[in-house]
Amino acid sequence: MNTVQRIAKNAGVLLASQVVSYAIGFFFVMYTARYLGAEGFGILSFALAFTGIFGVFADLGLPPLTVREVARDKSLAGKYLGNIAVMKVILVIVTFGLIALFINLLGYPEQTIKVVYLVALSVVFGAFSRMFYSIFQAYEKMEYQSLGQILSSALMLSGALFAIDRGFGVVGFASIYFLVSAVVLGYAFAVCAWKFALPRMEVDLGFWKPTIKEALPFWLSGVFVILYFRIDMVMLSMMKGDAVVGWYAAPYRLVDALVVIPTALTSAIYPVFSNFYVNSKNSLKMTFEKSFKYLFTIAFPIGVGTTLLADKIILLIFGSDFAPSIIALQILIWASVLSFINCTPATLLNSINKQRTLMHITGLGAIFNIIMNLILIPNFSYVGAAIATLAAEFVVGVLMFSFIFKHTHKFQLYKTTVRVIIAGMGMGVVVVLLDHYALYVLVPIAAIIYLTILVGIGGLEKEDSNLFKQATGR
Repeated sequence: MNTVQRIAKNAGVLLASQVVSYAIGFFFVMYTARYLGAEGFGILSFALAFTGIFGVFADLGLPPLTVREVARDKSLAGKYLGNIAVMKVILVIVTFGLIALFINLLGYPEQTIKVVYLVALSVVFGAFSRMFYSIFQAYEKMEYQSLGQILSSALMLSGALFAIDRGFGVVGFASIYFLVSAVVLGYAFAVCAWKFALPRMEVDLGFWKPTIKEALPFWLSGVFVILYFRIDMVMLSMMKGDAVVGWYAAPYRLVDALVVIPTALTSAIYPVFSNFYVNSKNSLKMTFEKSFKYLFTIAFPIGVGTTLLADKIILLIFGSDFAPSIIALQILIWASVLSFINCTPATLLNSINKQRTLMHITGLGAIFNIIMNLILIPNFSYVGAAIATLAAEFVVGVLMFSFIFKHTHKFQLYKTTVRVIIAGMGMGVVVVLLDHYALYVLVPIAAIIYLTILVGIGGLEKEDSNLFKQATGR
């Protein structure tokens, strides 16, 4: 299997699993939001955001470092697993302790504290699952991670339907996260022991010190990314209340689910980037350009279509109680478009040992986002939070591309960008003209129009066709 086929296979299985997970998760979010209402959904969303901020302490940047190093030398898998397993035990104890301390200091109601505790336990289990997933990714065996994601989504939806049937409250829904994460951890452990390496606890302090030092930039980047993606919900909860968090969280969960697309591709490309950086700079350049092209080609029409159809989407999924969420979706979808674009340079920086640069860039983005939230939320509520998220993504993207163009390669991205924008605008005109049609009719028509225009203006070239044939083995 050649490199193109490996990337296609791994990205394909991850994307397929993410699409299935997204479809299942769509119903989970819809049923949960409608059943709990804006206030209950707001409490649950706050708990996810709050624990997510502290959850980065449970990883310490070790998963991406493991992927990079084991991808280069598979014999290191057992060493990393054994030592990181011990590190994780210490880290999750610290993480849960910090969550418990701060949620009590902030003086939230007892019900909210219970929800946070239960979601925090799911964060603990998830930290160990990610350790095993990093081994799957390093070996470029994404199918095992994909099955874990589908299992998680299916169990979450089943749990939600059971909770609704039994009339559970928001605490019952939080229990679903805890129970499902425990089952998924058991699955990940079993697969790793069966297919790759049986984790054997090991304490090699000579290994710990350089590993933690190398992982810290990954970790700090993760901290900063979590801050500018999650701090807004915490700040909204403290300044505006649970219902406002619910209105903001509903479109945010929809937009957040779209991240599965760039995540699938960049997860498959990350070990390839890492390998090419050592063995083939020209291949690295070509792979970067293609990654950017395909992600932007997918992201831009999603941004245009969602902006124009936001009212139909929100009312169909969440109902009239969430009508205030429409404008938030129209803003947040463009943060998602920028997130698609930013995934490729972020992955490149990590793979070429520039994780410290990425750390500095995401740090500036997090600070900028917090300042913008402090300025905008008091006056514009959740709309201000959405604008702050969009602005932070833009700033981070500009900084990453500026560094890469100055210090690594002069990538050829202009033609791709212009052609995709032209095709997307053409599609947008059609969407406006046919706005009276139902979503299930309008979306496929818009997609066909977009692809037709894109092909017609040369947005998809012969080289792309050849890569597709290589990927499919034709």
